[in-house]
Amino acid sequence: MKINHINLTVNDVTASREFLETYFGLTCAGSRGDGFVAMKDDDGSILTLMKGSNVQYPKTFHVGFIQENEEQVNRINQRLKEDGFKVKPPQHLHRYTFYVEAPGGFNVEVLS
Repeated sequence: MKINHINLTVNDVTASREFLETYFGLTCAGSRGDGFVAMKDDDGSILTLMKGSNVQYPKTFHVGFIQENEEQVNRINQRLKEDGFKVKPPQHLHRYTFYVEAPGGFNVEVLS
């Protein structure tokens, strides 16, 4: 069995879409105005974004993007930092990882 898609409710679909395209290589598979977008990765997994108001995910909720190695994790961390995102340096915890708050109101984990 394979997960087909996951839906996130976000307060800004356009900003969330641009973030996921820019830093994680997702591409738009379809959209309806500024209220819905379906995004896909290289493996065919789909992440849909739907506009909502007063979005509040639990503190530990996040979406994870695994990288092939620590160098890629460092590169994404540095790029986010240079673009003005508040990110801490990656750490060796359960994996080599860091978290960032994405535009739209959800957290992303980058790990190897």
